[in-house]
Amino acid sequence: MKEFFVIDDFNLKSKTVAIRVDLNSDLINGRVEKNERFEAHAKSIRELIEIGAKTIIIAHQSRKGEPDFISLEQHAKILSEEVGYEVKFVDDVVGEKSKKEIENLNFGEALLLDNVRFLDDEEVEKSIEEHENSKLVKFLKNYIDYYILDAFSVSHRSHSSIVGFARVKPMIAGRIMEREIESTKEALKPLGINVWLIGGAKIDDVIPVLEYMFSNKPESIEKVLCGGLLANLFLLARGYEIGKRSKEILEKKGLIKLLDRARELLKNYYKEIELPIDVAIEEKGKRKEVEVGKIPKDSLILDIGSQTIEKYKEILRNARSVIIKGPMGMFEKDGFEKGTRELLEFISKSDIYSLVGGGDTSVAIKKFGIRNFNHISVGGGALLTFLSGKKMPGIEALKVSYNIFKK
Repeated sequence: MKEFFVIDDFNLKSKTVAIRVDLNSDLINGRVEKNERFEAHAKSIRELIEIGAKTIIIAHQSRKGEPDFISLEQHAKILSEEVGYEVKFVDDVVGEKSKKEIENLNFGEALLLDNVRFLDDEEVEKSIEEHENSKLVKFLKNYIDYYILDAFSVSHRSHSSIVGFARVKPMIAGRIMEREIESTKEALKPLGINVWLIGGAKIDDVIPVLEYMFSNKPESIEKVLCGGLLANLFLLARGYEIGKRSKEILEKKGLIKLLDRARELLKNYYKEIELPIDVAIEEKGKRKEVEVGKIPKDSLILDIGSQTIEKYKEILRNARSVIIKGPMGMFEKDGFEKGTRELLEFISKSDIYSLVGGGDTSVAIKKFGIRNFNHISVGGGALLTFLSGKKMPGIEALKVSYNIFKK
């Protein structure tokens, strides 16, 4: 059953469209770093230019109060290189400068407005109806025929540029948005064994997702293979010694408070949650593998061990799909990339449907030069929100707009 509009539903030639993308990037020594989002969104923008649409681009960088909360002038230059066509830039969002540039824009051209979060009412969490009165919506609705939401990665926010146009103009899911939704649905289909490979350092939002999936969609999460801090938390919850320094990291990140919830998950889903049987620590500057249960008291776990890697590969051999979130260890450190690299390589060479959850996993994939994953998400927190079963304001806005304008 159709729930929202997609680009193929409309002929956008000689139409004026606004497209919300996510170009948020790291700022190093005052220089904006190009990331995978530029490449992904460049494809969407290039398509609109070549169709012959007049394209107005909406994006943000960081948020007020942060040192990297800057103008999007550098972003426009990077985007131009990636798109292969000039992306014009105006250092304004809803003022006279923007009005003039939009009015002078030709079909087949693109214009990037400045940081949408410069607007005071952009980041306020409000309803669709309330955001219809935001500065962005009141300004831009006079110039556009359609509004394209392509920023899945910020669609868990009820901001004016995400939800405000739903009832004002036909709101369309962009190519990235459409792919993110469909790829996640494909990975969760209850056909065969669905495996989650979870590691990394950001796990405070993983526990609620596991709780939700096990309780509400057990057919979509039949095995969880743990690495990184999630493995350390679960090992500690099961009563294993994980080393003083490993425990200190859990404490520093405020993850010790999740121990009781981890114990409850292990109690109820011990058949589904797979923990390492050996790990890698550093001894005299080199990798040393030790069995779980024999981890030295003052050590720091930096990777899963070889026995665990083989155990996880054996489970993956019989899997239909795998959702990958976070590396298995500190892959940036020489000697401790083994778990992350070998499992990613194994998955990439298999027939498993693979959904990669962006972030550090994407960095690892790029570092190791691994290809052939079905979908690499740019979603981050938004992907976890989607998996957790919570409603995504951006997706809900698309549904609202479809119901209003489908006739």
